[in-house]
Amino acid sequence: MKNEEVVAEHRETDEATSLEPPSSQPVIRHEVPFTNQSRSHSVFTVSVRSVEFLTKHFPGTTLREWNNWQWQVRNSFTSVDRLNAFLNLSDEESLTRKSGVHLPIRITPYYASLLDADDPEQALRRSVVPVVQELTLSPGEAEDPLSETHHSPVPHIVHRYPDRVLFLVTNFCSAYCRYCTRTHMVSLQEKAHSSQAEWDVAIEYIRNHAEVRDVLLSGGDPLTLSDSRLEYLLTKLRAIPHVEILRIGTKVPVVLPQRITRDLTNMLRKYHPLMISIHFTHPDEMTPETTEACNRLADAGIPLGSQTVLLKGINDDAQVFKKLTHELLKVRVRPYYLYQCDPIPGSSHFRTSVQTGLDIIRGLRGFTSGYAVPHYVIDAPGGGGKIPLLPDYIQGREGNDLVLKNYEGKSFHYPDYL
Repeated sequence: MKNEEVVAEHRETDEATSLEPPSSQPVIRHEVPFTNQSRSHSVFTVSVRSVEFLTKHFPGTTLREWNNWQWQVRNSFTSVDRLNAFLNLSDEESLTRKSGVHLPIRITPYYASLLDADDPEQALRRSVVPVVQELTLSPGEAEDPLSETHHSPVPHIVHRYPDRVLFLVTNFCSAYCRYCTRTHMVSLQEKAHSSQAEWDVAIEYIRNHAEVRDVLLSGGDPLTLSDSRLEYLLTKLRAIPHVEILRIGTKVPVVLPQRITRDLTNMLRKYHPLMISIHFTHPDEMTPETTEACNRLADAGIPLGSQTVLLKGINDDAQVFKKLTHELLKVRVRPYYLYQCDPIPGSSHFRTSVQTGLDIIRGLRGFTSGYAVPHYVIDAPGGGGKIPLLPDYIQGREGNDLVLKNYEGKSFHYPDYL
């Protein structure tokens, strides 16, 4: 058996339309040794770390259950009290219980297994465990900093750019990132998923606007929908002649990799050109499970990109970020965007200076392959859209020559006569 992983042999169940428990599940109480021959439609990688966490915190639960994405959602950690069962909470984390303010929490058991029980400064832990600093409102922060509601002609549609729309298909995520731009809409438990009738209104808007050639499904997380509901959306959108490209924005391969079943990938591959943008935060998220999920999507012919938010003390270091981009490329995920953290309420402890982001790009450009260098952007508050930022490589002019500085800080002249 490989030291870093084991494989749970089970048959991946078809998706249901709800999160109710399956009526029956065969019990599997052993790990199957990993070999090249043993990988098939009915196996999914389970790391040793996951097995240890499962054994300690979910005794009696089988690997088959652990690898069922609906079990992961049903058994997510949703309160500070539950976090206290496996984390030694710091004062900043514990004080959130005494504040009287409800801070929504959702962490899948799988992602919880990656958290360091004794280190509140661990990057992954800081990204999902609330701290009391979230209750401090700083200047410039707003519930809807990107003014998406002001660019919403019908419910669930944001039409900011000329040829594309954002289609917010659900309010539900399988994990709540503490810095999420859509905190104002995600985690509304009274209505997690939109109805088909609501979707149909949004689809009709797209059908009536021939300039829309690109539709991004987001939310919430579209991959928390059942296969059948997701396919309903893809079928309706693919039937619109002027819609050329479909995209999905998700963090599921990172926080709920068990959701990436063979049934799901076989369904998605029917709707090409289809692209998926995955939200990665830190290189420690690249586990055997996440690797498996990304490879399944890539093997289905789906171009994969990564969108990462720049976060203070988490990934605001050029070497850490370079390691992340290298790990992404190894599983065929192209680093796409590095976002400056949006000024949502209580986010000041996450936000870095813009210069920090520029320094990271400068530390990547020339020091690694171009494929590993994302676009650094600010999504402009007030609905201005994504504004790209670059270090200043143009030093000025000498006569008809443009003076440029390369990654080593050396100057070069380019004849710019036209």
